[in-house]
Amino acid sequence: MILLLLFFSFFNLATTSELCFDSHCTGDYQTIRFPFRIVNGQPKSCGYPGFDLSCHPTGETLLHLPPSGDFIVQNIDYMHQEIRINDPDNCLPKKILSLNLSGSPFVKKNSQSFAFYNCSSSYMPYWYIDPIYCLSSLSYTVYASSSPLLINMFESNCVMIKTVSVPSLSSYSSKLWDDLLLKWKNPDCGRCESIGQRCELKSNSSNGIQCTNSQGRSRVGANVVSIAMGVVAAVICFLGLLCCLCFKINFRRTRSNSSNIAHWIVSSQGLNGLTIDSYPKFVLDESLSLPKPNNNVCPICLAQYRPKEIVKSIPNCQHCFHECCIDEWLRLKASCPVCRKSPLEAPPSNPPA
Repeated sequence: MILLLLFFSFFNLATTSELCFDSHCTGDYQTIRFPFRIVNGQPKSCGYPGFDLSCHPTGETLLHLPPSGDFIVQNIDYMHQEIRINDPDNCLPKKILSLNLSGSPFVKKNSQSFAFYNCSSSYMPYWYIDPIYCLSSLSYTVYASSSPLLINMFESNCVMIKTVSVPSLSSYSSKLWDDLLLKWKNPDCGRCESIGQRCELKSNSSNGIQCTNSQGRSRVGANVVSIAMGVVAAVICFLGLLCCLCFKINFRRTRSNSSNIAHWIVSSQGLNGLTIDSYPKFVLDESLSLPKPNNNVCPICLAQYRPKEIVKSIPNCQHCFHECCIDEWLRLKASCPVCRKSPLEAPPSNPPA
């Protein structure tokens, strides 16, 4: 219970401190750091508004761009503030048709205009061009091109769907299946990256940024972890000492109880022959005189004593019995038949007169 409380205490400490470490999705090696953050995996202060990422069930990093939907993050260039994305469903042209960056912090880079056409399934272009199979069906075929010659050919034979400005990897030529290249201007973290530092939010500003040592937050995190490990180790040592103390106390109690149990076992099982033979015995004379407290009847067999009979007494209480009677009794039960006192108990130092 104590360890759990400590764990949650340091978890809360880390949350309130909002330590921002480099992260990544399980199936991707792309480093995620400011201005990006993984939703539900890092505090909001670890990212900038509009730069939220998520992890696909397959482990890939996703960027959500409404109304187009989710895109796989192929690469993030923090210094040049660029990001390459593609379609997780392998139909990038479909995403391009609905691409709208107006509500995001990203803009297109190396834009190139593509015209999309819907042609009949029987139409065959003069020049070979790959159809977009994921947008086509048995009754029609969809083509797209940025070449003026092909566009003129399609215009006379097909129906235009839409003309789209596509952010491409190169300013010279591109294909619709290549990654889309986007860039961002705000926050301007490229200057921090160029000097080997990291970008982060200012503590007293909502969207203000500052450059910081790349190891700064990692060092704070390491210190917190070190302190946590030290406290946990100290608690473990304390619990170990407490356990040793409890064990020692319980051991003493066990020994005491064992002695009492052993005494009870001895009393219930009887005495051995050597102990019984060591008890004092004597032969009765004609007067039948016995030490007090006794009378002239054996308490075990209830027969009167007779001269020249052998009588044995128990040292602790001095009760007397026929030798054969008390020997048999003590072999079965280690207690006096009269007072029930154990023969093993020490007699009082000053017996009453």
